[in-house]
Amino acid sequence: MSTKAIHAIYDDDEVLVSAAKKIHAAGIRVKEVFTPFAVHGLPEALHTPRTRIAICSFLYGLTACGLACLTIWYFMVHDWPMDVGGKPNGTLYENIPAFIPPIFEFTVFCSAHLMFWTLLFRSWILPGVRPKNPDPRTTDDKFLVWIETNDTESVSKLLRETGASEIKII
Repeated sequence: MSTKAIHAIYDDDEVLVSAAKKIHAAGIRVKEVFTPFAVHGLPEALHTPRTRIAICSFLYGLTACGLACLTIWYFMVHDWPMDVGGKPNGTLYENIPAFIPPIFEFTVFCSAHLMFWTLLFRSWILPGVRPKNPDPRTTDDKFLVWIETNDTESVSKLLRETGASEIKII
């Protein structure tokens, strides 16, 4: 028996979350859910693991902060020390309060840009790459649950019971 895809379309996010709980309780694995906005409680209902994107953000920020400190030390202490306002730049730690704003700004700048590129490559949302969204209505007001299964009759019956407005077997 071949595996077939079932696309169940829901009209309401609350119905979607309760349906996701019933689908997971029935032991059916959901391949993907397409929603027009983030739905509160959906990842918990499907028991999806937490993303590691926060770890990437922390590492990007740590790297950017270290790079900013190294750059400020090199330019303001090692390469071209200046006496600004009677405060000599003999060491970095003596003048760290003056360097906190640029270090913070550089950290946020680099983290935001690297997170942008990480999201693009991780989600594969690149110029010229066709999106994998099976129904364009999910960008407006519909919610789609994508399930791959061998038993289409019982899964379709369960999806109808959970309040799916449309069910397509592909």
